[in-house]
Amino acid sequence: MKWVTLISFIFLFSSATSRNLQRAARDADHKSEIAHRYNDLKEETFKAVSMITFAQYLQRCSYESLSKLVKDVVDLAHKCVADEDAPDCSKSLPTIFLDEICQVEKLRDSYGAMADCCGKPDPDRNDCFLKFKVPQPDFVQPYQRPAADVICKEYQDNRVSLLGHFIYTVARRNPFLYAPTILGLAADYEHALQDCCKESDIGTCLDEKATAIKEKAKKISVKQQYACGILNEFGERTFQAKKLGHMSQKYPKAPYAELVKLVQKVTGVYKECCSGDMIECMDDRAETMDYVCSKQGVFSSKIKDCCEKPIVERSQCIMEAEFDDKPEGLSSLSEKYVEDKDVCKTYEEGHDEFMSEFVYEYARRHPEFSSQLMLRITKGYETLLEKCCKTDNPAACYANAQEEANKHIQETQDVVKTNCELLNTHGEKDFLKTILIRYTKKMPQVPTNTLFEIGKKMAAVGTKCCQLPEDKRLPCAEGYLSMVIQDMCQRQKTTPINDNVARCCSESYAHRRPCFTALGVDTKYVPPAFDPEMFNFDEKLCTATPAEKELGQMKLLINLIKRKPQMTEEQINTISEGFTTMVDKCCKQSDVDTCFGEE
Repeated sequence: MKWVTLISFIFLFSSATSRNLQRAARDADHKSEIAHRYNDLKEETFKAVSMITFAQYLQRCSYESLSKLVKDVVDLAHKCVADEDAPDCSKSLPTIFLDEICQVEKLRDSYGAMADCCGKPDPDRNDCFLKFKVPQPDFVQPYQRPAADVICKEYQDNRVSLLGHFIYTVARRNPFLYAPTILGLAADYEHALQDCCKESDIGTCLDEKATAIKEKAKKISVKQQYACGILNEFGERTFQAKKLGHMSQKYPKAPYAELVKLVQKVTGVYKECCSGDMIECMDDRAETMDYVCSKQGVFSSKIKDCCEKPIVERSQCIMEAEFDDKPEGLSSLSEKYVEDKDVCKTYEEGHDEFMSEFVYEYARRHPEFSSQLMLRITKGYETLLEKCCKTDNPAACYANAQEEANKHIQETQDVVKTNCELLNTHGEKDFLKTILIRYTKKMPQVPTNTLFEIGKKMAAVGTKCCQLPEDKRLPCAEGYLSMVIQDMCQRQKTTPINDNVARCCSESYAHRRPCFTALGVDTKYVPPAFDPEMFNFDEKLCTATPAEKELGQMKLLINLIKRKPQMTEEQINTISEGFTTMVDKCCKQSDVDTCFGEE
């Protein structure tokens, strides 16, 4: 525990101008990675991120026991800074941390089969450990802040220890959350303490701010796990194409070469963060943000305020910043990609470069499109060129490229428009009901509670995105829907649903959403035998809250469709209305249970 008392959070939360990371040139070779990263981050941050790393791997360990592991790593860093040729200094950072974990006494007693990972070679050993991380584990209690009447004195007297315990707990409960984000949340927590300790009702003030911090953490965690899922499942090429499209929208004035360079940097950071290498994740993300802020004139006029923030708050701010304004006078893409007679020559001479520039040029002109839609358009154009460049008259063949792109655009716009109209016309309850009907028919094998959870997430996407201006609706809707689909496909891996879902999940990243949208009733599904218990109602329905009644009605709806997927909308509406009538009637009777039984 002693190490944490040495942490100077003044460094962590100071102004951006005070940050002093004297980095060696990145293209130089480093004999010792740990010495290099320690010199970059300085002792205080190195210790804090080391604690995060250990807490995310060893979620059951106490604060005190992890502090000893941190001390071992810091002592090695000191030794390697003094002599880069010293023993163990040439090891990679993941190897150093995992070696330390594998030397923990009685590791098997606390972690069972996870101890077997220690017998694997690197990098398989790390991949093995990652599989044992438990998100939001029930054996780790949420952060318990000190009582309102003592917390301000605790903050004043033991600020570093208070924030250190916060970081430790957040890391244990969120083993996939990136270290820079956890330090950013600690900064938010400190700001909350500073503000609330001036208020008369400290507890209420902190409760409100704590809720906001938790929601922020949850939102960021979902996005980060989604990004790692895309990188791990679809590979660097797809990940980089998605990032290039998004960054071209966000920084449309930036030259192509600069954005390609930035995408490469960002991809490297994600690879480190997703593999649990939080020291390099922290260091390289900070360096990437430094790079962006040093070239504000090149990238964006919208990040000035972000670049003036402390380093741990800066990166999230930049990621959430608005898109820069489109440059004026951008020419039509038709001239270069449709009308040019030498398109095939350029395409064949440098295929990847040609398609990469297409993504850049298309995206910077269309901030109103989603990354997924732009990748569909790009893939469609690439497929067209593959076909046309083998013909006798390629130019005539690819002359209809824009019409092909319009098909993807129209399909996506229609999906968003139809669903937003449904939500706005009929309200949230009927919108949720429609989604549940659709997806129960598509995948009736999924448990009722899981289907309801998926339906709620999809309905929440509509509620969030349909209220936005039209130019922001589509990227919002398809972006969040892609996250819900990714979650469904992760479930499909461990608990196979049906052949149709498996086919959509194995589609390219860009085509997953249209594939799910187009799914119809699963014709191979065999409904289970009728179970009267599924439709057993009692007086609890009468005392239930409106939310509980709605939940009961929605689950009844799912169970009905599971038993008869071919039900028409008219039949479904009749049953739904009948359920409401039955509840209203029976809840007025003296013998409620008998009434429900008869009905």
